[in-house]
Amino acid sequence: MSRLQLAINVTNLDRAVEFYSRLFDTAPAKVKPGYANFAVADPPLKLVLFEGSEGATLNHLGVEVETAEEVVSAERRLTEAGLETTGVDETVCCFAEKAETWVVDPDGARWEWYVKSGDAEQIHNTIVRSLPRDAGSESTLEDCCA
Repeated sequence: MSRLQLAINVTNLDRAVEFYSRLFDTAPAKVKPGYANFAVADPPLKLVLFEGSEGATLNHLGVEVETAEEVVSAERRLTEAGLETTGVDETVCCFAEKAETWVVDPDGARWEWYVKSGDAEQIHNTIVRSLPRDAGSESTLEDCCA
């Protein structure tokens, strides 16, 4: 099962967690300083909240999948469709270990295709390992929860 991810910036994490818990009738799956996420069953949604000075703005969008092979397949499909991606990286980011690739739409909306493989204790992005890319396909896209 895949599900869409919506990552938004909020000015007050406690208020936002209370609101979204009521809105989706779901308690957060994880709450850390400045960060919370929800695994909403209906509708299938991964909702991620980032606390900061600018609220009600989009942080990024994503598609959460079940396997790293699905991430690699999505990256291949996106690249073959002529879209610039970051390539597939194993990362520690947003309090999770994951495999991910990123693409940016024409207006700057960032999309992440990812699978979570474990929990972590840091929010900032650290690339653990990058899968090799074809020559000439280097990317300058910035990734993770900026």
